[in-house]
Amino acid sequence: MKGPLFYSKILLFGEYGIIKDSRGLSIPYNFFKGALKTDENPSEAAVESNAGLKRFADYLEAMQQEGLVSFDIAALKRDISEGMYFDSSIPQGYGIGSSGALVAAVYDKYADNRITVLENLTREKLLRLKEIFGKMESFFHGKSSGLDPLNSYLSLPILINSKDNIESTSLPSQHKEGKGAVFLLDSGVTGETAPMVQIFMEKMKQEGFRNIIKEKFIKHTDACVEHFLNGDIKSLFGHVKQLSHVVLDHFKPMIPQQFHSLWQKGIETNAYYLKLCGSGGGGYILGFTEDIEEAKKALEGHTLEVVYNF
Repeated sequence: MKGPLFYSKILLFGEYGIIKDSRGLSIPYNFFKGALKTDENPSEAAVESNAGLKRFADYLEAMQQEGLVSFDIAALKRDISEGMYFDSSIPQGYGIGSSGALVAAVYDKYADNRITVLENLTREKLLRLKEIFGKMESFFHGKSSGLDPLNSYLSLPILINSKDNIESTSLPSQHKEGKGAVFLLDSGVTGETAPMVQIFMEKMKQEGFRNIIKEKFIKHTDACVEHFLNGDIKSLFGHVKQLSHVVLDHFKPMIPQQFHSLWQKGIETNAYYLKLCGSGGGGYILGFTEDIEEAKKALEGHTLEVVYNF
């Protein structure tokens, strides 16, 4: 038995900002994927995943009392007892939606009266899906916006205008021969979402930090979304540089220590600009460059994965 594939995602813009109603743009990233399956001879990882699914099923059984969504819990528990696990190439703690893909897969297979990708996805339906997914994914993170599973489930780019206003969108077509690129940089360490969000929430208690979020972070994030979708690359890079600066100055705990100087170097040389991919603390770092070859030279010794070409 093997279920349909669900892909990882990249939040291009909006990390932390969307908690405070900035705009955001999330895209599917098909390089990594996962599916529910059962094996005759499960590996150690499969056994671990199966145990995790057992706990998740108990959580979903309790969650459905709230009336937001109901599941075929009997079928889910039966499949889990037969060894079902989530077979995934999506690295955990890397900011690209490993738990989101799992949530999407479980909803797709076991939710009653589920909203499908084939129907007319009105804003109401998208918000309802987001709410259901947020509740489901809270099992993993303590608090979830529901965006990662939504992206994984729909496999469409999602534009977040505000908490109550989301829509699927299309991206400007890529120039495969273009020199400009968005890339992933592997920090080599995993990050955990919950402690990072906790740090952010603590910082938000300071008025100075709240002002920086409103006047700089959200301003540049919103502009990046706008320019990216309009294909205005020149304006985009101006704002990405500013955003990179704000993150380095005010989100240091979310940037692994050994990347502080590389982050600074990008801003000074304009060879590339780095930003958080998800909540940070490890995992992938997102990079933007107008010349990918120049960025590779400047970041020699690091692995770069290109995800989008300008």
